[in-house]
Amino acid sequence: MTKRAYNFNAGPAALPLEVLERAQAEFVDFQGTGMSIMEMSHRGKVYEEVHNEAQSRLLSLLGNPSGYKVLFLQGGASTQFAMVPMNFLTAGKTGSYVLTGSWASKAEKEARLIGETHIAASSENNKFMSIPDLSSIEIPENAAYLHVTSNETIEGSQYQQYPDTGSVPLIADMSSDILCREFDVNQFDFIYAGAQKNLGPSGVTVVIAREELLAESPKHIPTMLRYSTHAANNSLYNTPPSFSVYMVNEVLKWIEEQGSLAGVEKINREKAGLIYDTIDSSEGFYRGPVEAGSRSIMNITFRLPSEELEKQFIKESEQEGFVGLKGHRSVGGLRASIYNAVPYENVKALADFMNHFQKNHG
Repeated sequence: MTKRAYNFNAGPAALPLEVLERAQAEFVDFQGTGMSIMEMSHRGKVYEEVHNEAQSRLLSLLGNPSGYKVLFLQGGASTQFAMVPMNFLTAGKTGSYVLTGSWASKAEKEARLIGETHIAASSENNKFMSIPDLSSIEIPENAAYLHVTSNETIEGSQYQQYPDTGSVPLIADMSSDILCREFDVNQFDFIYAGAQKNLGPSGVTVVIAREELLAESPKHIPTMLRYSTHAANNSLYNTPPSFSVYMVNEVLKWIEEQGSLAGVEKINREKAGLIYDTIDSSEGFYRGPVEAGSRSIMNITFRLPSEELEKQFIKESEQEGFVGLKGHRSVGGLRASIYNAVPYENVKALADFMNHFQKNHG
């Protein structure tokens, strides 16, 4: 049995061991075809069945909402930062953004290259250590949409509820917390997510959107950057990242096996509780900088009394087989990314390590 690392990487991140083992078993010969899924035509029946199954399985996990379509795109969420305004930010309209951290800020900055933007709310004044109060969000009358980033991977904050935007489309970047908990997809008009945190390997970006938003894209933008191109061609206009799509389908099967979103959410809250309890009961040795009501159950950020101790924590944790606990270079500190596929036992091992480290260095 291969010894697996305690993987707390922020992305590409841990994948379920069962999924990796299934993929390994099918890697060389997929369903008796004598080929790997990576070797076959994306126009062939075998691949198309996997492709369509992944789309319908994702909608099924979200309660089969009517009027929504799933797209498989490439270029990560960072390409969506530009595609969203290119497709939806038309003349005379404003793209409205809630700034909650590094990724929301990048999305707004990209939209500024395309057209007019507006900051509907921001938590920059407290270094993005909270999600703005929903009542503080101001959407202009000419808003093309309101864009939110559901979970900030770097800062470690997450929306607990989402704003009601009335007739203005609500667009969400859910890259780092999609399918980590139950939510009402009907609140949203357009969701996008890079797969490499909760859905599968890097290489595919998932879009879940109302069909009418995907039907007509401006004709002056490049063909590959129009949502209508991909919607009309079932995301098969060009060669899709077929292995990544296959892996997404396998991860979605695994989520079903965990009891779907309700089952996954229960375990995720227990995992997050283990680490937050360790932080909160450490009498200040560990400090969670994010306001309690905005804490992420996916990316837990914390600090120690000094940078020297933080370096020592990283060093000792790596010796014990922990990977990926160093905070993002832009904010420093420590971060444990505990996505769906990170086992409870690994999180328990981290909580135990944190207690042990405090005994030795506190």
